[in-house]
Amino acid sequence: MNKWISIAASAVLVGTLSGCSSDDAKEASGVEATKVEFIGMAAPQTEEDMAKAYSDAKVRVYTSDDEFTEYPLTYNVLFDVKTKVGTNPYPAGQLYNHKMEPLMDPMGEPLIAETPDANSLLNIDGKLFMVSHLEYDWILSNGVSAYKQEGWYSRAPMNMILTEIEQEANGKLIAADQKPIDHSSVEGGWIFCFGSQTPWNTHLGGEEDYDLYFTEASGGAAATTAAGVKAMTELYWDNSKEANPYSYGFTQEVVVKKDGTYDLHKRYAMGKGTWEMAKVFGDGKTALYGDDGTNVFLLMFVADKANDLSAGTLYAQKFHQTNADGSATAAGTMEWIKLGHATESEVKGWTNTHTFEDIFDYLTPEQVAAGANTAGYTAIKAGHSGVEYLKLKEGKERVAAFLEPRRLAAMKGATTEWNKMEGMTINEKDKKAYMAISYQDKGMLKDDTFETDHIRVAKNNCGATYEITLAGGQKDTEGNPINSEYVGVSIMAPQGLVGEEIATDALGNTCNPNKIANTDNITFSDKMRTLFVGEDSGTHTNNFVWAYNVDTQKLSRLLSVPAGAECTGLQVVDNANGHAYIMSNSQHHADFTKTTPQELKDALATKIDKFSGNFGYIGGMPGLK
Repeated sequence: MNKWISIAASAVLVGTLSGCSSDDAKEASGVEATKVEFIGMAAPQTEEDMAKAYSDAKVRVYTSDDEFTEYPLTYNVLFDVKTKVGTNPYPAGQLYNHKMEPLMDPMGEPLIAETPDANSLLNIDGKLFMVSHLEYDWILSNGVSAYKQEGWYSRAPMNMILTEIEQEANGKLIAADQKPIDHSSVEGGWIFCFGSQTPWNTHLGGEEDYDLYFTEASGGAAATTAAGVKAMTELYWDNSKEANPYSYGFTQEVVVKKDGTYDLHKRYAMGKGTWEMAKVFGDGKTALYGDDGTNVFLLMFVADKANDLSAGTLYAQKFHQTNADGSATAAGTMEWIKLGHATESEVKGWTNTHTFEDIFDYLTPEQVAAGANTAGYTAIKAGHSGVEYLKLKEGKERVAAFLEPRRLAAMKGATTEWNKMEGMTINEKDKKAYMAISYQDKGMLKDDTFETDHIRVAKNNCGATYEITLAGGQKDTEGNPINSEYVGVSIMAPQGLVGEEIATDALGNTCNPNKIANTDNITFSDKMRTLFVGEDSGTHTNNFVWAYNVDTQKLSRLLSVPAGAECTGLQVVDNANGHAYIMSNSQHHADFTKTTPQELKDALATKIDKFSGNFGYIGGMPGLK
């Protein structure tokens, strides 16, 4: 391995998290090391192990080709969704209305989200703070799934939390104080999924517009949006105003200050969608998004200025498959279709002045089935498997580019066939991005019934993680230069990152438990030369966090979470005052897979608290210089 790193010899490094650096850090002493190697753990086999979050993996830090120090790794829970941290009078998972009053469920109990998601552990002038997400409300206090409770809502408004973190001399992290983040200045929040850290040391949070995307052009699915608007109007706004679907599905940036205050920005110029997350690359300008759902697309944002997401240009990927139809994974080249340029203030204004009907003429599926004339309309599949017939109204292309980028991309010939696109991350040294596809299905399969069919691969219920080669000097499909050195030019899936379907085993696994299944959260450490992957599967009885070394292709299991739960909140912190951390949460505990044997479900249900949800980290590593 040709990457040399240093292991800090003392706890003197500050300001080295999430792209933040300092002169002091550069001068810190350390021991030279040739590589970091993870020694993975076995999958859990006993009920006791299957019911808990734990790690008994190890890491070796080499100081020469054959000399190393081995460190045991452990999983540490910082707090649970039911925990009251510091001066916060409410549990961490509490949900709020626009007045920051706690919401109650139908039984009069606190409405708690059991779904910890993104973490950003940030070093702000020597102090540690963590921004975290709550994704959705899984179950109510009576144990009934939220969407099954009569008279209740299938979704609820969400929020983020800000936690002050103290660090002991041995590296242990402690949640010292906490407060919920008030989103009323940006119309509240819907589904806060994964997130990332910017090169300028802020948090970027993905907001998914599930339930707020479908329209009359979508047919019966329009009722889903009506239900989402109803929930946001009645729960968040307390009927003081009606929620606007165009206010949600935007990346949010949280800027944390040393005194524990924060600034919150909804980055409208980055466009609306079902954003798992957005990752800004090393130039501080270029971002790729994970678009979560069916028939989704790869979107690129190029900001006008570095470290400023308030204005920029959107581009949609057009994929050209170069391997055979029915291949195990997609491989090919890509080009980029320019959608438009706008400023944040422009897009925010459009959210207040436009409806779907102001942007498009459309035919409903019922009209098409009845024989309506489709001449002049473009048939698309975008955001769901159904066909929509749309016609862009005159003068509305720029509005559509930012409020309806996926639909406009499909109309302009971009690829909207990816399925369950999740996390995104960057390997800066090699100029490679990584893109998670949780399930390789639906739009990615060959479809002879629809005119547009860019992706034509085999179904794989275990998913794959794709590698995108990035380059500068590229032009869009109209021949105009793209002002970025991080433009995707080709894509493929490394074999070690492809899941493998199996016959259902004794524990209920339908994907090989010794390989990654249904990759979701991903993050990359340049210093460790390692891609970290967190699973969200209905195919592993227990989900895992994995480490994949891109040089050796070695895959190592680092963490197992309670059966039924998914791994969320992945972030690698290479150095925080002499210690390294892999931030990792778990959510919806005991949400068992369909194939988990009933006897095993019954046994595990008595051992797992399904009302819990962990915010935590894998610790035990020394800091990396």
